[in-house]
Amino acid sequence: MACAIAREVRDGETVAVGTLAPIPAAGALLAHFTHAPRATVVIMNHPDYWPFRNGSKEFYDFAQRGKLDLFFLSGGQIDRHANLNLIAVGDPARPRVRFPGGAGAAMLYYLPRRVIVFRAEHAPRIFVERVDTVASPGSSPPDVVRPGGPWKVVTPLCVFGVDRTRACLVVESVHPGVTRDECQRRTGFALEYDPAAGVTPPPTARELDVLRTRVRAAVATAYPRYAEAAFGR
Repeated sequence: MACAIAREVRDGETVAVGTLAPIPAAGALLAHFTHAPRATVVIMNHPDYWPFRNGSKEFYDFAQRGKLDLFFLSGGQIDRHANLNLIAVGDPARPRVRFPGGAGAAMLYYLPRRVIVFRAEHAPRIFVERVDTVASPGSSPPDVVRPGGPWKVVTPLCVFGVDRTRACLVVESVHPGVTRDECQRRTGFALEYDPAAGVTPPPTARELDVLRTRVRAAVATAYPRYAEAAFGR
């Protein structure tokens, strides 16, 4: 997933990673240490990659001024139209499950030029036909100002692209070792495939080396448990 994310980062971009997002952080840093050395990487609350001194408000002001090229979001539920649910499952008055809440996710789905949605689990209860509550809409009416929006969705099984004409997710590639049947079994809506869909290119030897050395050291500063789980001691 980190390699798939890294390949979407373009040199010279400003790339920001929010809270609880170690996989996008690893991907952004992998890109920065390889093909995107001029990218500006912002990782929330990381001592080396957090340039703001007045809390999250300064970051949100930065985003509202149109300074972010790429951002990352996730959701408790994600549907075929790239809507994100960060609120609750079931009746909002009597929910079966409560999520942490949208915080700045609604605004941050609109203003960065591109948003990559990620989720470290791919299951039918997550990838649903329609989310129970829309915290962050995947598309907007034509008269709504929206400089950006969903670009890709990266999971442990595949990479989705976004068909902007129909506002729906389309599988661009499945990861090595994953079959289309497995991908469908673990998705709660009927999958559509890009005509050119194939297999996600596996990590290269260089990508793995950089992940296991420079990226591991940098990510461990903000996400020590993730670094230990992903890379070992």
